[in-house]
Amino acid sequence: MHIGTCVEFPSLSWLADTPDAVLAGIRKVVADVLIDMRKSGEKTPEPLIEKNYSGRFIVRVPPEVHRELALHAAEQGVSLNRLISSKLAA
Repeated sequence: MHIGTCVEFPSLSWLADTPDAVLAGIRKVVADVLIDMRKSGEKTPEPLIEKNYSGRFIVRVPPEVHRELALHAAEQGVSLNRLISSKLAA
């Protein structure tokens, strides 16, 4: 059994036996909900793929982790930002 969800509509889901059936099912459910929302004048959520991101976010870590990362960055001769960015992208 497979389950399909949509991050813009966390209350929606679709169960099916195959990945293809799940994808078709959740797409239909979302399409139906969007039609209903538009008919009733409700604002539809912005698709995550269309949102603009600044490329900045703040992460809090314990001081020991911060120290280890800073040392590792210095040993590699890169900025802490570059080190963490490459680790997040991996």
